[in-house]
Amino acid sequence: MMNNKITVIGAGLAGCEAANTVASMGVKVKLIEMKPIKHSPAHKSDNFAELVCSNSLKASRVDSAAGLLKAEMRELGSLCLSAADKASVAAGGALAVDRDIFSKLITESVKSNENISVINQVVEKIPKDEIVIIATGPLTDSALADDISSYLETDSLNFYDAAAPIVTKESIDFSNAFIASRYSDSSDEGDYINCPMNKEEYEQFYNELITAESAIVHNFDVYEGCMPVEVLAKRGIDSIRFGPLKPVGLRDPRTGHRPWAVVQLRKENSQGSLYNMVGFQTNLKFPEQKRVFSLIPALKNAEFTRYGVMHRNTFINSPKVLNKDLSLNKNQNIFFAGQISGVEGYMESAASGIIAGINAVKLLKGEEPLILPEYTMIGALINYICDSFVKDFQPMGANFGIIPPLENHIRDKRERYMALANRSLDFFKEM
Repeated sequence: MMNNKITVIGAGLAGCEAANTVASMGVKVKLIEMKPIKHSPAHKSDNFAELVCSNSLKASRVDSAAGLLKAEMRELGSLCLSAADKASVAAGGALAVDRDIFSKLITESVKSNENISVINQVVEKIPKDEIVIIATGPLTDSALADDISSYLETDSLNFYDAAAPIVTKESIDFSNAFIASRYSDSSDEGDYINCPMNKEEYEQFYNELITAESAIVHNFDVYEGCMPVEVLAKRGIDSIRFGPLKPVGLRDPRTGHRPWAVVQLRKENSQGSLYNMVGFQTNLKFPEQKRVFSLIPALKNAEFTRYGVMHRNTFINSPKVLNKDLSLNKNQNIFFAGQISGVEGYMESAASGIIAGINAVKLLKGEEPLILPEYTMIGALINYICDSFVKDFQPMGANFGIIPPLENHIRDKRERYMALANRSLDFFKEM
């Protein structure tokens, strides 16, 4: 006989959203988290929902894929977005947060919820006799990962995620930098520090970058959505100049012209004392990062408070094993959410946690699951990761390419995206 309680394993973004959702629906939930008993290689804090790769939750405007995703999550009562609003730092048109404040707010909210019991424990096997949501993230502990792989009778897949370095603001040479946001308008105050390079400076930097020594990574399988900057650079001398170092939409006030290349720095904390090197996920050895990145004129004296790192990520082969309610097709009492389910990105992970939480409660109550339409961003994302047609499965983030097109095609991209967003949000208003 199943008791009136649901178990969530993992207190990352997906796990916290799942636990909060279950609790908000009046059901007792047990949230199991291995910290502080044990930490993954990438996590340092004992708080829940710790952000490790970036402090950006991407664009806010609703006519962007990331913005629409967040708008849908707000309609579903997202805990993470409530915390993000309170912990936000300026980042142009993006929603970025102070990581420490963000995770602290979520931790306090979860621990103070009378319907949530937090248990610190290292889980080594899937509980198969209860309703459980596995939200252990891309760095699932090895024993549990092995048990999941064995239970699914299919190999779990691995890729490596790269985090960008962080520098102190006071160490930036502002005689070689300027503050502005790309395509500035009246609503954009200029939240990025831009580090321009001329052609000669760029080519010197580029040549050192592609020949720098990388840390050894075994069984390396890089995921295109989080590619190390040095790997991208090796595709050609202009590859990063048309990528993370693109100067488009920026004008150097010292010259009045567009620079040859620009490295952008984004505020990392609410105090504005730390800045993240945008698009500089890297696997270079630490001394090499210091040497090569200091060739950027504005960063010649940079103090690095964190160097870029690579770490293992694990995700299941969702198209083969998951139903569209995020339950396993071989055991509908077991749900997966977060990056282990094959979604890519912080908010995508959190959104899947909400859906898994809703459907776990619906299963408990004997109700039909919530399957969002494919024309919503969350529905399209879940439909993709559960699509049995997908063969060489790789994680997927929010994008308009996975949403069915409009009946009447709109040529202008901005107008088309807004129409797609309105179609989705109309559904949520009628729920």
